[in-house]
Amino acid sequence: LLRLTREHLLLVFGSLAASIAVGVPLGVAAARKPWLAQPIFAFVGVVQTIPSLALLAFLIALMGSIGTLPAAIALFLYALLPIVRNTHTGLLAVGDGLRQAALALGLSRRDRLLSIELPLARPSILAGIKTSAVINVGTATIAAFIGAGGYGERIAAGLAVNDNLMLLAGAVPAAVLALLIQASFDLVERRADPLRKQ
Repeated sequence: LLRLTREHLLLVFGSLAASIAVGVPLGVAAARKPWLAQPIFAFVGVVQTIPSLALLAFLIALMGSIGTLPAAIALFLYALLPIVRNTHTGLLAVGDGLRQAALALGLSRRDRLLSIELPLARPSILAGIKTSAVINVGTATIAAFIGAGGYGERIAAGLAVNDNLMLLAGAVPAAVLALLIQASFDLVERRADPLRKQ
């Protein structure tokens, strides 16, 4: 169980970190340059519509290998949409008055983004990251079908021999992990949003 948990966490959080590193800048670009919003959302939206097994099969054919790497890339792509969308939404919700005040203070666009806009959009961004993390926990179980490990190993083994207990041995830890991650992010969101502390 410890090995499977370690493999599952590596898949989920490794791909999530990459999604944050790419998704937040994409959300910022979509908010700052409206002409970029449509192609960005079209790309991340289309990725969400691709069935996970089909995406894995395409990545395996593209990379010529199976295992952790194609699985992590698939999870990275699936995690983009909530992060991009919530970053975009959070930045658009920042009032024009605050932007004008920052401009009057002589702050550069970069300083306005880092010191005012992103901190104010943080609750929305964290909500998107939480959604992506919880989705990835479930989606990562499919990675076992291409040899990437994780809780899906037990699910695949249970399906192979029609063993319900083996299926539950993989499904229950995945569900518990998803609940723990959601609870952890809820705690972080309460601390990040002063209004939710009350």
